[in-house]
Amino acid sequence: MADVILSLNTGSSSVKFGLHRAGRTGWPSMMASGQIKSTEGGIRLEARDADGGTALDEAVAGAGPDAAYERLLAWAEDLARPDPLSAVGHRIVHGGSAFTGPVRLTAEAIAAIEDLTPLAPLHQPLGLKPVHAVAGLRPDLRQTASFDTAFHSTITPEAARYALPRRLETEGIRKYGFHGLSYDYIAHRLEERWPGAAAKKTVVAHLGAGVSLCALKNGKSVDTTMGFSVLDGAVMATRCGSLDPGVILYLLKAKGFTPEAIEHLLYFKSGLLGVSELSGDMRELLKADTTQAREAVALFVRSIAREVAVMATSIGGLDRLVFTGGVGENQPGIREAVCEHLAWLGLAVDSDRNRAAVERIDAPDSRVEILIIRTDEEIVIARDAARLLAG
Repeated sequence: MADVILSLNTGSSSVKFGLHRAGRTGWPSMMASGQIKSTEGGIRLEARDADGGTALDEAVAGAGPDAAYERLLAWAEDLARPDPLSAVGHRIVHGGSAFTGPVRLTAEAIAAIEDLTPLAPLHQPLGLKPVHAVAGLRPDLRQTASFDTAFHSTITPEAARYALPRRLETEGIRKYGFHGLSYDYIAHRLEERWPGAAAKKTVVAHLGAGVSLCALKNGKSVDTTMGFSVLDGAVMATRCGSLDPGVILYLLKAKGFTPEAIEHLLYFKSGLLGVSELSGDMRELLKADTTQAREAVALFVRSIAREVAVMATSIGGLDRLVFTGGVGENQPGIREAVCEHLAWLGLAVDSDRNRAAVERIDAPDSRVEILIIRTDEEIVIARDAARLLAG
């Protein structure tokens, strides 16, 4: 009997899910994947099966997210037959220093995860909502957690440390890194496609609503651009990326901003949205014919190129650049513009292959491999859950 795992991936801009049948080794097989969508008419569940056909497409009867999770669980249980639904796996953004790998969600583990909320005040509650919902709806169903920070537990102390008094580091103020499930998948996918090539100096650019980059060597995280929080690093859809701390002090002292107002500004009103004064969605900005939209795109591209160079410094060079995430996978113009900024590092894109979005898009004269790999965080959650169930 196989384990059937429902993966719930609660992010800042979406709730994705996947249903997988998992063996004891290798990647689980995908049965269906989809999203929980909020629309003007309420909540809608949409999913495709492994062949791309419609597996689920319906409005949720009843108000509130618990009704959506009840319907999703019932659908997963029906699709799993004759096997039972074995577990629900969750993406949790912050594992702090304590959680360096996936865990079974006991009452003690959930309490410890809740204690980390001050480190991720907006994301941690989002990830815990479905945990509590499933516990209430199916109290006997096993649940697991996979942490975005866990993959980066291998970064070196000098890469993780801020130049602050050491007592603050002992209190947990350090670089943690995020998007770890995505980088975990990419690292394993690279090894599967090119066995033995893990020693290549690789930078992965996860470009979505949230943006970060990771320096990989031997399949492990050496450095990453997001730090103590998901605000750091490159420009994002509505987040500013790296910012002089003096700006925060100025807003507090000279402009009368409250901490809550600054939090809202940095998380929801900055980035592409703030600069364009139009949208945080790259698709809309690329269509727009305004100076502000063009400037926002240019700032985004420049910040990605800058962070690629920073990550290359951490691993002593660059042999391979991987684009992933919604923008990285689907916007050829952004990929080409980033690589043009990095021509001095030896990057050259084959424009035809880039537009076709094939796996490898570097030109014959490029000194650096340039790849597009579609990430799959849900399958990582399912793999982790299956391993935990196997004991």
